[in-house]
Amino acid sequence: MRSSPTLATSRPLQILVVGGGAGGFFAAIVCAEAHPQAQVTLFEAGSQPLSKVRISGGGRCNVTHACFDPAALIQFYPRGGKALRGAFTRFQPKDTIAWFAKRGVTLKTEADGRMFPVTDNSETVVDCLTQAALRAGVKIYTAAPVSRVTKENDYFVLTLKSGQEVRGDRLLLASGSSPQGFQLAKSLGHSVEPPVPSLFTFNVPDSQLHELAGVSVESAKVQLFVPEGKPIEQIGPVLITHWGLSGPAVLKLSAWGARILHQHRYQATVRINWLPTETAETVRQTLLAAKTEFPRKSIAAHNPFTLPRRLWQFLTMKAGVG
Repeated sequence: MRSSPTLATSRPLQILVVGGGAGGFFAAIVCAEAHPQAQVTLFEAGSQPLSKVRISGGGRCNVTHACFDPAALIQFYPRGGKALRGAFTRFQPKDTIAWFAKRGVTLKTEADGRMFPVTDNSETVVDCLTQAALRAGVKIYTAAPVSRVTKENDYFVLTLKSGQEVRGDRLLLASGSSPQGFQLAKSLGHSVEPPVPSLFTFNVPDSQLHELAGVSVESAKVQLFVPEGKPIEQIGPVLITHWGLSGPAVLKLSAWGARILHQHRYQATVRINWLPTETAETVRQTLLAAKTEFPRKSIAAHNPFTLPRRLWQFLTMKAGVG
């Protein structure tokens, strides 16, 4: 990989891509393969491209989701469903699976629908994207942050932090959540919706709950209540940590509630149903059956549900039953 670019002297179509993440690489590859006569150049501000791909999915890389109906797929996104439906109609997870398979990467589906490379190693995806870009003739420049972009007649002019200028006929911004990327888009006349944090864990100031750090539940319903508006909820795995709550259900809830939480300065009430598939009546019947079958055992010592022992004992203690 090059450390600094040089101006092209020929006149093939010049396509400039700003951002060396998964989106930038994929866009650059598609452009180069669709228009082999063009020169595609990718600029990455950091010293190592695809850095977030390397750490995604705990180092395994969650590539896509096993949902192949665009109408159903947009339900997984808290915002932008109308715009995404058109995009997913043209390119959706089955196309992603086929794209990687064509390049030697096989994906597998896990119980919750997430899809990972069968190697369980994000480097498999990093290598695939890197090699596909190089084969397509994409020029990749690292440590090349863009400080400004302007439009001069029919050209886009990128000014790098080094002061060097690069001209292109087409420009694609794939800078993710980078504030600098937002500024570049604004400078070209685009409107940018103010971003707020998303996909975060919950800090719950309850020392008693923190005693359960490390306890995880496969499926729980987590509800979020704010002073105004309807409660929002998610069902899925929940992990209790030493600072509060984490796990897929909590992360999804933070995404759906990102803006309303921001509006309320991240002050809200969380309610958890640890047995979301049960009703009050079925729980009562199960407890009565356990009492009949094991009359000499305390309910705290005999857990008739598939809940972790520590969590069950904590709940029975809080409920005042023994």
